Amino acid sequence: GWCPLSSTGAQTTQLLVEPPWRPAVLWDRVTLTCQGLGTASATTWYKDGQRWGQEGLNNFTVTESGTYTCDRPGSGLSPPVHVVNATPVLQVSAQTLLEGDLLTLQCRV
Repeated sequence: GWCPLSSTGAQTTQLLVEPPWRPAVLWDRVTLTCQGLGTASATTWYKDGQRWGQEGLNNFTVTESGTYTCDRPGSGLSPPVHVVNATPVLQVSAQTLLEGDLLTLQCRV
């Protein structure tokens, strides 16, 4: 699941979410992948605003609910991804949506 890049393209760090639904649900075995300038070893991860112990990894499977961001020195901090541990949850596709697009929602219980 790709998150949209900004108008500056690859100059902005992004978090890819798999499976590609928002909010991400912990029991889906969510994988986060940091995409930005520089190497994976330069990645710094944050959970709920605090440095997270997954530094130097490009991706990992989430084991705790929270708000995640990643940082790459060349392209900065990513937008946040929220991972919840809740049921029921109403999810929307993580793809970029424009006015007039068909919107797919799913209710998970």
